[in-house]
Amino acid sequence: MCFIAKKAVLLQPTENKNQNVMNWNQLISNCRLGQEHRHLERHDDRTEFKRDYDRLIFSAPFRRLQNKTQVFPLPGSVFVHNRLTHSLEVASVGMSLGNDVYQRLSAKYGKALSPLVAEIGQIVATACLAHDMGNPPFGHSGEKAIQTFFTEGKGNYLKQKVSAPFWDDITHFEGNANAFRLLTHQFCGRRPGGFVMTYSTLASIVKYPYSSSLAGEKGKFGFFNSEAETYQQIAEELGIVDKSGEFRVAKLRYARHPLVYLVEAADDICYEIMDLEDAHKLKILSFEQTADLMLGFFDEESRQHIRRRIADEQLTDENEQVQYLRACVIGKLENECVATFMEHEEEILEGRFSGSLIDHVAPLQRNAYQACVRISKQYIYRSKPVLDVELSGYHIMATLMELMVEAIEHPERYYSKQLIGRVSSQYDIENPDLECRLMAVIDYISGMTDVYALDVYQKICGISLPIV
Repeated sequence: MCFIAKKAVLLQPTENKNQNVMNWNQLISNCRLGQEHRHLERHDDRTEFKRDYDRLIFSAPFRRLQNKTQVFPLPGSVFVHNRLTHSLEVASVGMSLGNDVYQRLSAKYGKALSPLVAEIGQIVATACLAHDMGNPPFGHSGEKAIQTFFTEGKGNYLKQKVSAPFWDDITHFEGNANAFRLLTHQFCGRRPGGFVMTYSTLASIVKYPYSSSLAGEKGKFGFFNSEAETYQQIAEELGIVDKSGEFRVAKLRYARHPLVYLVEAADDICYEIMDLEDAHKLKILSFEQTADLMLGFFDEESRQHIRRRIADEQLTDENEQVQYLRACVIGKLENECVATFMEHEEEILEGRFSGSLIDHVAPLQRNAYQACVRISKQYIYRSKPVLDVELSGYHIMATLMELMVEAIEHPERYYSKQLIGRVSSQYDIENPDLECRLMAVIDYISGMTDVYALDVYQKICGISLPIV
């Protein structure tokens, strides 16, 4: 049970717990991980979900996103998105998606909904803020560097020294699972429950609600084995459909919390459309290419209307025109995703919905989105600036992994002591258990910003010296 003193709300599981359909009144809970049985005194009118949002905004891991690459190199003379600006934009779209879905749910169910369900927009926005917090430096290149250090690099010998589940975790290292760990794990000196977030916020960031042993070819999973019990606790309390029975050998797997689809949609909309805008700014895509891709989301009548508005607003600058088109596309996709969510609500609550909301929008918008994906893969993600960052980032991360793992394997050596000595005390780097030490190394390196990772790399490799 969870008591919230300000609102005097008592949450209890509904009758459908552990059955094969989810219930909105149970799915939206203000229980806090690590404070389930505490009576909380509040001194302002913020909801528990707004507290989650504020807690993330003012946290160091969120702030560090400003120095983590989104796609393009961190800004020079032309400002492009980093992980921080991306997350803020995703949260804005997520808030709109959640609020619009609530309006539809309210019209459908009326007073049968708990008052907490009205907070869906806030929950989705908060989860959007957190969705990239577990990403290592240099994005997917950083993820691959951690994975391949163990599968292809000098860390391969460790397979014989660790358990099979732990090996699955580190060889499939994933930013989504790391975000859940960051928010829930009790690091050294941190209180139980990590950030002490609400159950519904935590469940809404888990895009792949199963363990690393089920990661499959795509290598995606939602939580490390060290946090599996925590997710199970959250899922059972919220009544999330348990899909573990689909496997002959019992393995932890759940359906997604319904709000995950809204977080995913906000992310899909923002990164794809904003990447086009950034590519135009950097002259990777021409104005004509960018405008054609964005107008592709609309029928001819709507295109004519958009062109008239651009003329009426006297938007003669090409960058301003692209910004206006981008706003139109985001608005259209947001409306389409809300409609798709409500159309498939029953499947979502039963855990039967497959794919993302974008996969199921109207054919015109779906085809336009897929065209953007194809162009992005061809011209953006394979562009020289992006590849240069990936190559450099991969080498930096692989080197840091190699040196730090060697240090914890041979802590008695002089150089090892020096390396270990520069690691923050919040990381359990000297734990007698090898798996704990390895995870501490991964926590330490994955928490770095791009700039800090480069700085540490240059210093410990003797490329640069600190300036006093």
